[in-house]
Amino acid sequence: MFLDDWHECESELSEAQRAFMAHIETRTSEWLADIWLERTDEGCFPVLLVDLNSADENLVLLTAGIRVEDHRIHGDKLHSQLFSLPDEPTGLALIATGSPEELADRTTEWFDRLMRRQVVRHEWVHRGQVYASRYLFSDTGEGLCQMYNDALAPPWQRIRLLIAGRVKRRGWIDTEALGQPDRVVTVRGETDPEPVRLVPPW
Repeated sequence: MFLDDWHECESELSEAQRAFMAHIETRTSEWLADIWLERTDEGCFPVLLVDLNSADENLVLLTAGIRVEDHRIHGDKLHSQLFSLPDEPTGLALIATGSPEELADRTTEWFDRLMRRQVVRHEWVHRGQVYASRYLFSDTGEGLCQMYNDALAPPWQRIRLLIAGRVKRRGWIDTEALGQPDRVVTVRGETDPEPVRLVPPW
């Protein structure tokens, strides 16, 4: 459940969770964070989550969040609909223990770093139109989301990729198999936008 006011379920939280939320409450507005209450047989756990969006498109690139336990937090990429943590930690993972105030500080630092990371979009162009794109963190190259449009792609490309074993389940094409992009565009981050690198007309 989403909570506009976590105080509505304050009685369901532990003393440490309530103390954490009290420390973090004034800071969440900076991240435009939502709060999800996860109910399990072990109790209730607040999950603070944010969507990393593309600045020039109505597109969610990544949903990430922090699960708050007693004197422990676990942050990582979240499932975009269930808001659950992955089975295996990703490169974004944060696991920390400490006092509620210490964990609130770690949470603030983690979200701040995440929101400041530069994201670029790799684009592949055919006949002047983008037929594939891939969003990724520029510092690590970790992919976030991608698009491939068969109708705009070069003829026979999908068949060539299929023969090469680069087409995944349900016909999903990993855009990494396309090689060097024709354009690289900065879509969010602290640095100035990178110059757009255009392909030759042939």
